[in-house]
Amino acid sequence: MAVKADQATAPRSHTMHAIEFDADLIARMSQNGPRYTSYPTADRFTDAFRAPDYASAATRLKPGGRALSLYVHIPFCQSLCYYCACNKIITTNREKAVIYLGYLKREIDMQAALFAGKGRVEQLHFGGGTPTYLSDEQMGDLLDYMRARFDFAPDTTGEYSIEIDPRTVDPERIRSLRRQGFNRLSLGVQDFDDDVQRAVNRIQPEAMTVDAITAAREAGFRSISIDLIYGLPLQNTRTMTSTLDKVVAAAPDRISVYNYAHMPQMFKSQKLIRDEDLPDAPTKLAMLGLCIERLTAAGYVYIGMDHFARPDDELARAQRDGTLHRNFQGYSTHADTDMVSCGVSAISAVDGTYAQNEKSLEAYYARIDKGELPVARGLAMNEDDFLRRDVIQQLMCDFALDTRALGERRGIDFGEYFAPELPKLETMAQDGLLDLDAQGIRVTPKGRLLIRNICMVFDKYFGKPRAIPLTRMQYSRTI
Repeated sequence: MAVKADQATAPRSHTMHAIEFDADLIARMSQNGPRYTSYPTADRFTDAFRAPDYASAATRLKPGGRALSLYVHIPFCQSLCYYCACNKIITTNREKAVIYLGYLKREIDMQAALFAGKGRVEQLHFGGGTPTYLSDEQMGDLLDYMRARFDFAPDTTGEYSIEIDPRTVDPERIRSLRRQGFNRLSLGVQDFDDDVQRAVNRIQPEAMTVDAITAAREAGFRSISIDLIYGLPLQNTRTMTSTLDKVVAAAPDRISVYNYAHMPQMFKSQKLIRDEDLPDAPTKLAMLGLCIERLTAAGYVYIGMDHFARPDDELARAQRDGTLHRNFQGYSTHADTDMVSCGVSAISAVDGTYAQNEKSLEAYYARIDKGELPVARGLAMNEDDFLRRDVIQQLMCDFALDTRALGERRGIDFGEYFAPELPKLETMAQDGLLDLDAQGIRVTPKGRLLIRNICMVFDKYFGKPRAIPLTRMQYSRTI
């Protein structure tokens, strides 16, 4: 292993959040690759893994052991956003939600029986679709149902979040969500420009978003997050500058800035976006640079990937403390948990296994009608998977890897085990993405935006035939 013996891995500090935007390097190195919300990635799941395998993993958990993280997927939306790549169902027929909730409760019963006495719920996330598609009464009833079957940590220590569409709520609904137990809120914004909003069929006036944020603060939500997307039709640096000014003025605790991946061959709704309206690659790159410059100047810390947070936010503190984690919802402060996910297409991560539910309502309902957990596919990790997941997690969260400590913990010689990977790392070091030294790997400020590229070096599956055909699953660009 090539090292620089006079150089040591930098301690965690505010300087670890520095980021350097090198447009030429990014343009040269950007490629399609995983986001590493899991390792192995979801396209490696197989239908050989079924509900009994998942149940076996749950039974291996010790009573009172690791905490639990619950995820609930609500797939319904009232209207179609053309850019969306989520698993969603567009409908104004509210009866569909009534039927879905009945089946969802039946799955919750089965999951709760599996995990009875295993651990306390310290994290809950409602995603979709649009979770606030559910009425206030339906949401309250569902939460009461879950609390009767799982042991939830108190509000002061638990992290209970929900994604909302500001177009579907008013201030009273937001106050009700807080009373129902949610203490974190994520708002989809994407862009404030009127023309961009019309081009993606999501008309959401600035005042509507600001009113939702104000109501959330008044209701006592501990954290408010905004999602933005760059690369949408009719976007340019002028429109992005205006949007960023408005976002900074709204002062959310966290901001996510996602790269729009235009894949109409996979997502039919994206065919409604005109190719000629999409910004070209240099414009997209300029918008990314603008986002980084504007948000860091406003005092936000670059957490990693697409995420920014205020320095006093729990995500930023967790990164400084070395306790940051990454899961299917992105970056998280709760590292040592098993994730139990309910609803159509939801993915659980329990005791070294991944299990994904059926993706269609029909298949999801049919499995539950048989009295079965609706697991369609998954994967049981082996020792090599655990090791590589450890490496990727640390790089994604800490931008550093102590290879000596990892070797001692895993009983390996890092240089020998990862000998095939070292030449690629050395090339990246020459490009200025990382430093290799006697203690390990440190990602440079220039390399942090390309962290997915660095992690791909350790992905033994990348580039090999997939369990899920390319036509059904495709990676986005790393930048």
